[in-house]
Amino acid sequence: MDETAIQTHVERLWDQSILPELTEYIRIPNKSPAFDPEWRAHGYMEQVVARFSGWAERQPIEGLALEVMRLEGRTPLLFIDIPGASRECVLLYGHMDKQPEMTGWNPGLGPWMPVVRGERLYGRGAADDGYAMFACLAAIGALQAQSIPHARCLIVIEACEESGSFDLPFYIDRLGERIGKPSLVIALDSGCASYEQLWCTTSLRGLAGGTLKVEVLTEGVHSGDAGGVVPDSFRIVRQLLSRLEDEATGDVLPAEFHVQIPEARRQQAVAAGAALGESLYTKFPLTPGTRALSTDPAELILNRTWRPALSIIGADGLPSLASAGNVMRPMTAAKLSLRLPPTCDGQAATRKLQSLMEQNPPSGARVSFEGNWAASGWDAPALAPWLGQSLEEASQVYFGKPVAYMGEGGTIPFTNMLGERFPEAQFLVTGVLGPHANAHGPNEFLHIPTGKRVTCCVAKVIADHFRRR
Repeated sequence: MDETAIQTHVERLWDQSILPELTEYIRIPNKSPAFDPEWRAHGYMEQVVARFSGWAERQPIEGLALEVMRLEGRTPLLFIDIPGASRECVLLYGHMDKQPEMTGWNPGLGPWMPVVRGERLYGRGAADDGYAMFACLAAIGALQAQSIPHARCLIVIEACEESGSFDLPFYIDRLGERIGKPSLVIALDSGCASYEQLWCTTSLRGLAGGTLKVEVLTEGVHSGDAGGVVPDSFRIVRQLLSRLEDEATGDVLPAEFHVQIPEARRQQAVAAGAALGESLYTKFPLTPGTRALSTDPAELILNRTWRPALSIIGADGLPSLASAGNVMRPMTAAKLSLRLPPTCDGQAATRKLQSLMEQNPPSGARVSFEGNWAASGWDAPALAPWLGQSLEEASQVYFGKPVAYMGEGGTIPFTNMLGERFPEAQFLVTGVLGPHANAHGPNEFLHIPTGKRVTCCVAKVIADHFRRR
C-alpha cells in the first residue's frame, strides 16, 4: 500500500469535490425531525438526499449501487453497497440531519452560511457529520485506484440521528439479510480530543430526557395578590431537580444512574488526561472567573464519559425580560437532558427519571414528565490485535503521532444497536469534532486537515481488515 498515493488521492478529492459539496450542504437547513416537525413539507431533507446521492453515483467506484430507502412515515435512508474481494462485510455509518441553528454565532458566521477561514469550514452539519459519506467513499475510491482489495463495504447514512435515531432500527431490520454479519463497523460521528493524532472512541454515553412541566394556576395572576399564597411553579421545578442533582456540586444523586467504571477505562482516562492536560477545560469559552468542576484531567474525562450529568437545555413559561410583568406565572416547563454512563440502560433510566419527577408532587401541584429520549450508551469490545496495529500505523503515517483512545460524552444510538446485534464485530468509532469545533452550538466547524487524515486512516483500516486473513 502506497500511503503517499492514498494521501494524494484523498487530498485532491477533498479539495476539488468534497469541500464544494459540503459547502452546499451547509446552506441547506436540514434540521432533524425533532427540531423540524414539518420536514416533509419544507423539502430540505430531499435536497440533501438528492445532492448526496448524485455525488456518490458520480464516483468511479466499481460496482457501487445506491438505494434511497423509504419507509412509510419515516425519514429516508441512503444505503450504498460496494462489492469486494471477499464475502466478509465492513459496515460504515454516518448521518445527514442537523441540529437547529442556536444563537451566538460570531459576526460573519451562521449555521447555514458556509465560510472557510484558514483550516476551518464553518457552518452547521459538515463535521457532525455530513462529511461521513464523502470520507467513506473517498477512502474506498483511494484503495480501488491502487487496486488494493477490500471486503464488501456497506454504507448507511440515516436522517434522524440528532433526534435519537428512532427510525434507524426499522431500516436495520429491513436490511438485516442484506447486511448479514459485518466483521468491522466504522462510524465517523464521534470526536477527537486534539487534531494532532487519530483518536478512537472507546465508549459513548447514553441519554435520558424529556420535558418536566409544573402547573399551579389555570391563568397568571398578580404576584402581589398570589405571592405567599400560591406556590411558585419555578420553585417547585427547583425542588424536583434537587431530587436528581446536587445543585452545589452537579453530582447526579440516584444510584440507578451510576455504574461501576471498568478499571481499563480508568487507566485510559489517566493516560489521555496526561496527554491533554488543562486543555480539557481551557478549550471551553468560560466567562472570566468561571471555573471547571475539577482541574484533574483524568477526573474530568471520567465525568464526561462514565458518569451521569444533567443539563437544562430549554424552558417554557418564562417571558422575556422585556415582557416580564409582575405576574405569578401559571406554569414552568424545563427540558432535561441527562447523559448516562455507557452501560446504563436508557429505557430503565428514563422510567426512573419520570417516576422521580412525578411522585409526591410538592404542594400538590400538577407535575408531568414526558420523556422524549431513551438511548443506551456503548462500551467498545476488546480491540483485536490486527485493528490495534492498523490504527497505530495509520495514526503514525497520516498524523505523525501514536493513536489515542478515550471515551466520548455524546450519544450515537447506532453503535449500541449494532454492538448488540453484532457482538463479534470490531468497531472503529472516530470523528473530526475536536477542540473549539462546538458541535450543536454556535461557530461549529470542520477542521479540514483532520477530515482528510481521518479519511486516509479509514482507507488503511479497510485494507488491513482484508489483509488480516
